[in-house]
Amino acid sequence: MIYVDPAILERVNKWLTPFFDSETQHTIKEMIAHDPEGLEDSFYKNLAFGTGGMRGVMGVGDNRINKYTLGKNTQGLSNYLKKQFANQEIKVAIAYDCRHNSKSLARVVANVFSANGIKVYLFSDLRPTPELSFAVKHLNCQCGIVLTASHNPPEYNGYKVYWEDGGQLVPPQDGEIISEINGLEYTDVNFEENSDLIEYIDEEVDTAFAEASLKNGSFNTSQKAKDNLKIVFTSLHGTSITMIPRVLEDAGYKNVTVVNAQATPDGDFPTVVSPNPEEPEALEMALEIAKNQDADIVIGTDPDCDRLGIAVKNNEGNLEILNGNQAMIIKTHFLLEQHKKQGSLTNTDFIATTIVSTPMMQQIASDYNIDCKIGLTGFKWIAKMVKDNPSQYFVGGGEESFGFMVGDFVRDKDAVTATLLACEIAAQKKEIGSSVYQYLYELYDKYGYYQEKLVSLVKKGKKGAEEISKIMKKMREAPFFEIAGSKVTIIEDYLNGTSLHTETKEVSSLDIPRSNVLIYYTEDGSKIAARPSGTEPKIKFYLSVCASNPTQKKHLESRIQEILSHLNIS
Repeated sequence: MIYVDPAILERVNKWLTPFFDSETQHTIKEMIAHDPEGLEDSFYKNLAFGTGGMRGVMGVGDNRINKYTLGKNTQGLSNYLKKQFANQEIKVAIAYDCRHNSKSLARVVANVFSANGIKVYLFSDLRPTPELSFAVKHLNCQCGIVLTASHNPPEYNGYKVYWEDGGQLVPPQDGEIISEINGLEYTDVNFEENSDLIEYIDEEVDTAFAEASLKNGSFNTSQKAKDNLKIVFTSLHGTSITMIPRVLEDAGYKNVTVVNAQATPDGDFPTVVSPNPEEPEALEMALEIAKNQDADIVIGTDPDCDRLGIAVKNNEGNLEILNGNQAMIIKTHFLLEQHKKQGSLTNTDFIATTIVSTPMMQQIASDYNIDCKIGLTGFKWIAKMVKDNPSQYFVGGGEESFGFMVGDFVRDKDAVTATLLACEIAAQKKEIGSSVYQYLYELYDKYGYYQEKLVSLVKKGKKGAEEISKIMKKMREAPFFEIAGSKVTIIEDYLNGTSLHTETKEVSSLDIPRSNVLIYYTEDGSKIAARPSGTEPKIKFYLSVCASNPTQKKHLESRIQEILSHLNIS
């Protein structure tokens, strides 16, 4: 006889009542009979909001993405909206990506909002996530939803919530909404649509978004330079195919080769192991085409078009993929350079990045006499910086995980405008006989040579979550005071909100929201961060080492390996 935990069974039995459809009930009964482990993982907890909203495997149960969990979220969000915007017409915008069930789940969400008397603007087909952020403000909505699981594997989907400023939810608002949702039963969800309140949106928003992207991402590049730049672009079967080729064409870039084998949106992502531009394998097809065409730059975006990978020619003429930190510092420095040339840069302007990204961003900000604000991982924190500092102009900024944001017309990472910006940099540098790669090393010569590495350990399911928890607990209870021969000088614990100076034993407070992150700083300038992912079943280790110039590259590569070995990470 198969044993099922009584607590799990109590949750399961709620899903076997007549409110739930027969297909759902049949699937659950099959799991009870044949897959108790899968049943436990599907029901042992409620799927929670993380750094990128709610994201998880599709299927039946409280810990899965399905019409009932998203319906309950949307009902709770509807209740919250009506309290926050009493006696107002409430409007929401909804977009979705190429993933399986995204279109049907988006319609479920639209139906629940409309059933609660809320006006819905629904994209009739897939669109990039940054366009949804833009649409929220453009259409004067109080809220926005995008159905996406970003770069996760095909079995995933997700639900990101945006507020009226175009940024994602942040505390304490997300907690208030979660409390509203947790106070509901599934039977409280109103799925009966009011079609009069659902309006499809398309070209008008597309055009406005494209024009805003051109305005923010273009910097007086000559047409000759644009014509001389050879670009290879891949959407990796995602939504960027709907917008990036259009924006590049509108900007005057005609020498663009689209990777046709990856241009059709497809939730199975058949030509890649992972549709994540952080993974070099994802760009292999584009790189091969670029090599054959002697292209100058390769761009690849993730399924919802908020991250982009970039490859450029190195000094030997071979294409080399830039890591997220390298791409970020190039784009940030170029933006500051352009604003300074235009006379529009002031010392009240700011750039932004995250606690696990390269410290080189602070060096650049200091050189331009502006502020570099640093927040937790996730662009919702950068959007919050923009919202909280209305008297300061946000120039741009990003994070190591291949995201970048140009200006504040979109309040999330935006691969559309960042792609245009990358092409502007490449075209201008080529025109003067230089390159993006040479530009990068000019910055290293000026600010110091920083080398980073990310190691992610995949830990799936309930057991994986427990393993991740044990790793973080051990690192807190038995902290390192020396790492690979270099003394630890500072330990920052963002869960406790403390910074320990190891020599003096002085403990100070961190002026940043709490998060499950540990960062070690060592005497030789190394930085090591540990963080469970908020969107994937992973624990991530971020390493940054530095030297005075790029000639010490081999030494830094060895240093990274020594640190990984000391931490027993591979």
